[in-house]
Amino acid sequence: MNLSELRYVIAVAQERNFRRAAEKSYVSQPALSTAIHKLEDELGVQIFERSRTEVSPTRIGVRIIEQAQRVLEETDRLKVIAREGKDQLIGSLRFGVIHTIGPYLLPDLIPSLQGMAPEMPLEVEESTTAQLEAHLKEGSVDVILIALPFDVSGVETLALYDERFEVVVSVKHPWAERKAIEAKDLAAERVLLLHAGHCFSNQVVGACPELNRGSGSSPLGNSLETIRNMVASGTGITVLPASANSDRYRSALLTVVPFTEPAPSRRVALAWRKSFARDKAIEALADAIRAVPLPGVTML
Repeated sequence: MNLSELRYVIAVAQERNFRRAAEKSYVSQPALSTAIHKLEDELGVQIFERSRTEVSPTRIGVRIIEQAQRVLEETDRLKVIAREGKDQLIGSLRFGVIHTIGPYLLPDLIPSLQGMAPEMPLEVEESTTAQLEAHLKEGSVDVILIALPFDVSGVETLALYDERFEVVVSVKHPWAERKAIEAKDLAAERVLLLHAGHCFSNQVVGACPELNRGSGSSPLGNSLETIRNMVASGTGITVLPASANSDRYRSALLTVVPFTEPAPSRRVALAWRKSFARDKAIEALADAIRAVPLPGVTML
């Protein structure tokens, strides 16, 4: 067993294809396949199930892949220790962020981080919490920004801020003139939410349980911006995170109405593998996020 074989295993796990994994690893496909067969023979188990159309890890293969990732990260940590005094803020940081945060944070986060770590560009992946969790475990992202709770073995979290929720209605809606709205009032309205694959919808329903007793709740899809436009057209109302209601996203056709206190909210945190070796990179990212002036947000 050697580190190259472990790297090939990780590449196949990420690409789900031997040819692409070989290209990513800068080796020939036969060389990569032979190395993985050799490792499987040495361990006495099958790591991957192969078919003409798909490559997927076996049950024991999933555990081996996770351990291989940890071994490689610990190897990287040795290199970091050996390079004491050198800057961890040089080199890209693979950053995952959920759909309901990314578009509203990134325009200000990028310049903020460039000011603090100019040689550490972000490679950004925007996805759902479930997908980002999987990618964090397999090592294809280094750190993710998600909403708590996020209790995952082997993962460290750092809570950064609390963000309140706000009601968004058409200017023609009767609520457009109201100063505040109680969560229980939502049960009588057609509330447009993201589909269940997005944790934000679950957070809204959890914070406003009256929605479960209403009949108007209507999941629509992946985009808060699509929902915002449907509200503007008069299809219904919605609940958005406050950062999505900053001036740059305001529409003359919409009105934002706060909840009565205590307003429903979510707690947003960074999460990374405990074995990740670039502690200072995490600190710089956290500081850059804290420096962003997000509306409706209370930094912790």
